Amino acid sequence: MFESTHFMKTQDLLERGLGAAMTKRKVLTDNISNADVPHFKRSEVNFESMLKRAFESEKIEKEKAVPTLITNEKHIEFFKPLDYRDVKPKVNVDYLTTMRPDGNNVDIEKEIVEANQNQMTYNLMIERLNQNNRLLNIVMRTT
Repeated sequence: MFESTHFMKTQDLLERGLGAAMTKRKVLTDNISNADVPHFKRSEVNFESMLKRAFESEKIEKEKAVPTLITNEKHIEFFKPLDYRDVKPKVNVDYLTTMRPDGNNVDIEKEIVEANQNQMTYNLMIERLNQNNRLLNIVMRTT
């Protein structure tokens, strides 16, 4: 009953975002700590763009003018929307760029800025989760 509400979807997205932020923190920490290692290639986490793509595909499914009906399990769907619950943070290694003559591609200033942004995003999501939990406690006490 309660799982299909916007509130629970928000909670789920915040929890997934926290997991992605932790993954990003580990990757950024690894990048920063290896900034002086020759031939080290930086990594980056791809999560937000994949999540955006999943939401856009859900929107396309809702706006579809001609719905498709699959009458046999061997039929192939024309369009299958991505489920946001299937989106996981993906770590990609950047092999294509080079910042220094020794082959290392870590820009320490960029990594520190991204680490600060990631920390602020993490704090924002934690605060929102705390607010939602307080609201949930209020609702549960009054019923």
